[in-house]
Amino acid sequence: MEVEALIFDMDGTMIDSMPYHAKSWVAFTHRRGLTIDLEDLMRRTTGRTGHECMCELFQRDISKSESWEMIEEKELLYRGLFAPMFSEVAGFKKFSQRAFQMGLKVGVGTAGDKHNIAFALSHLKLQTQPDAVVGGDEGLPGKPAPAIFLEAARRMNAKAEACIVFEDSPFGIEAARRAGMRAVAVCTTHTPAQLAGSHVISSVRDYFDLMNSNFLENLHVATY
Repeated sequence: MEVEALIFDMDGTMIDSMPYHAKSWVAFTHRRGLTIDLEDLMRRTTGRTGHECMCELFQRDISKSESWEMIEEKELLYRGLFAPMFSEVAGFKKFSQRAFQMGLKVGVGTAGDKHNIAFALSHLKLQTQPDAVVGGDEGLPGKPAPAIFLEAARRMNAKAEACIVFEDSPFGIEAARRAGMRAVAVCTTHTPAQLAGSHVISSVRDYFDLMNSNFLENLHVATY
């Protein structure tokens, strides 16, 4: 099947940020005197939008204005923690640039908001900017709903079935399935078994695994 575009989740997929999201949840909830099961909270929120995350944390409906005020506070904590230690998922920049050179479109589909997206892209300093970026503060439902990935494909004028999603979370892998897209499991935060699916065509530790296996070279890239 021809491939037109690659769509990357951001946190844990492009950048090695998930441990710092976890730390920021601990700091945020500590400020409010909340006791949390961090592993459970991460399981329930990874891939969800900021508004959805706050509703999950407090286990009640929260107004969007209130939730976004809180998520802004939480994400400021995250960026402060991660900035001094910022790192990509190994090989991402080289891999994505190679995809551009082969004529593939490259998009980002993340539940992160515009501030986290700008933070990530400014630190990554990509040689070529993504063809489309869809964030979690644009009014679309978060993962496992497929809307973010479908919108990324739409903005790139790519057919869903001609897109490959790169994801590190179960919700993201499921969102790719619901979008009718194939997926690559990037196992920075979960095991291959946790990210399994009939649509998952590869499970890797990082992008060097993909480059060493000539993943891009073996794709049937659409030409126009």
